[in-house]
Amino acid sequence: MTVKLFWQDAYLKAFDTVVESVGGNRIVLKETAFYPTGGGVMNDTGTLRIKGSEYNVVDVSKEDDAIFHHLAGIPQVDAGDAAHGAIDWSRRYSLMRYHTAIHLMDGIVEKKYRAGGITGGQIFPDRARIDFGLDGLNRELAQKIIDESNEAAQEGHAVSSRMISREEALAMPNLARTEPGRKLIESMPQVRVVEIEGIDVQSDGGLHVANTKEIGRLVLSGFENKGKNSKRIEVKLE
Repeated sequence: MTVKLFWQDAYLKAFDTVVESVGGNRIVLKETAFYPTGGGVMNDTGTLRIKGSEYNVVDVSKEDDAIFHHLAGIPQVDAGDAAHGAIDWSRRYSLMRYHTAIHLMDGIVEKKYRAGGITGGQIFPDRARIDFGLDGLNRELAQKIIDESNEAAQEGHAVSSRMISREEALAMPNLARTEPGRKLIESMPQVRVVEIEGIDVQSDGGLHVANTKEIGRLVLSGFENKGKNSKRIEVKLE
């Protein structure tokens, strides 16, 4: 099992570890700060330095309890070799800001407008989208949600994460906003919860900034009616 250093410290930019296994251009490390693609959030990129050579990490994926680091070429390394990893911090921090922004918007919609739930979402380093099953959601209301999110962001709400038991999670209403998320909670002995103080609490395995002020300013960059139960809001950050 790969130790998830990114859960211990989302601001960790570099780390030292050892290689556990190698297969083609994929390396598994004993521990890693590289976040794998998942939950609608793109993976980290960066570099691994092993035995005096530096390799570009171009993709990161998760399979069961192992995290695979996909390199640009075939590495000349062996299990047990020492490795130094460095995260592309600009990319990571942008993904963190967008992820927290999406949670902030979701929390505001749930509290004020009682949405029918999130029907989809995707977070990129330079933009994000979120789909709501909210009746009556149009571009004007989408802009109002953005304005309210900007106001809340500048209030400086703390953002934190913690692990709770499955029983605790199942007893908390609306902890998961999607059907796959609810099913996932039922299958996990422990559930990671992310909280924006005073605004939102939900199950989530992703990485976030420590305070909503770090989000910056949200700008509505697109709105699309995807059907009766799905309205898409696209945002950029300034």
